[in-house]
Amino acid sequence: MTVDAPEGRAVPLTPGGLMTPRQRLRLVLVLGSLIAVGPLTIDMYLPALPAIVADFGTTPAAVQLTLTGTLAGLAVGQLLIGPLSDAVGRRAPLIAGIALHVVASVLCVVAPNVAVLGVLRVVQGLGVAAASVVAMAVVRDLFDGAAFAKLLSRLLLVMGAAPILAPTLGGGLLRWTDWRGVFVALAAFGVLLVVVAALGLRETLPAERRRRGGVGATLIVYGALLRDRTFVGLVLVAGLAMAALFAYVAGSSFVLQQQYGLDEQQFGLAFGAGAVGLIAATQFNVRLLRRHSPQRILVVALGVGTAAGLALLAFAATGLGGLPSLLVSLWVVLAAAGLAMPNAPALALSRHGEAAGTASALLGAVQFGVGALAAPLVGVLGTGAVAMALVVAGGMVAAMAVLLVVVRPARLADLAPAPEAVVVAAH
Repeated sequence: MTVDAPEGRAVPLTPGGLMTPRQRLRLVLVLGSLIAVGPLTIDMYLPALPAIVADFGTTPAAVQLTLTGTLAGLAVGQLLIGPLSDAVGRRAPLIAGIALHVVASVLCVVAPNVAVLGVLRVVQGLGVAAASVVAMAVVRDLFDGAAFAKLLSRLLLVMGAAPILAPTLGGGLLRWTDWRGVFVALAAFGVLLVVVAALGLRETLPAERRRRGGVGATLIVYGALLRDRTFVGLVLVAGLAMAALFAYVAGSSFVLQQQYGLDEQQFGLAFGAGAVGLIAATQFNVRLLRRHSPQRILVVALGVGTAAGLALLAFAATGLGGLPSLLVSLWVVLAAAGLAMPNAPALALSRHGEAAGTASALLGAVQFGVGALAAPLVGVLGTGAVAMALVVAGGMVAAMAVLLVVVRPARLADLAPAPEAVVVAAH
């Protein structure tokens, strides 16, 4: 089915284009609540990292590896769950993954040492990977191109509440309990999400569109994706932008609490303020898509993010302006990431709608895999402001370099529909 665009062109009407505004809103709320389990799992225990160091008598770098474990589990889990969701549908892998997350969260409560906690965090990551990859695949099942980017921006508004609330919630919980209580809360939230997934999400991949053929067919699809230079480049861009974000996530608690003297509650507020910038940018992206293409927004966002990252490094190295300069430059980097993260995946996935689950899995695996490398790198470099800024700036500079050298902006012109198609598909 097609509809007429404002300029008289026929635009294919995707399944999402047949949804009413109320149905679209419900979809965003359901998927947003499901994806929120990932940021909550990653961020909610951040205020407790120094306390975990003291409790286990270990080092900051060792505790940061528990964050790396979650990101690694997310990366590997998506590679497995993506093809599985293309073969059996979206709902079953989603519900099973969240259930696994619940079990791992309960076991984290009784972890006897940092090594066991790290292993269980890997299992947590494997579980929440289902929510990440299935939600992305569901949106791709229903929408395409710029409309995908627009809905993803709306989805990021809902899921963006999680990184804002997570450290603040964690800090609040730490007033009444120790760090283990954070994992009790995560287990309870996981149980609620199983109910939401079971009752609030219909199957979006019909049986006739499911991919068969087992491991061999899956490897063929991954091979085809990896041979697509533009797709791989855009995936790397998304991953490197995510690396900058997770360098901030991994280092911020030590920088803001130990170096700048904020307490757990103040850190939660400062961290949440940064997330506000990220969310505001994702919603501004919706307005920008009415007048500009996703590829143009991506190029400009990475340019701004690169400049802000280098400024952050300069402020951290010189101490000029103190904490306010550090936070403002971080805000700009996060805002640039908020513009890049919806558009890079939308452009990448627009090339492979026939294997949305597998393509989403590879995208997510690279994002969280690169993030998993960035998190401990901050600890290895010293957990200070310079170490964090160096990795944040490095991620943004590398993302810009990949866009210019591997993707090449001139190749992006045919990857997404014109901006007016966003209005046709999403309203």
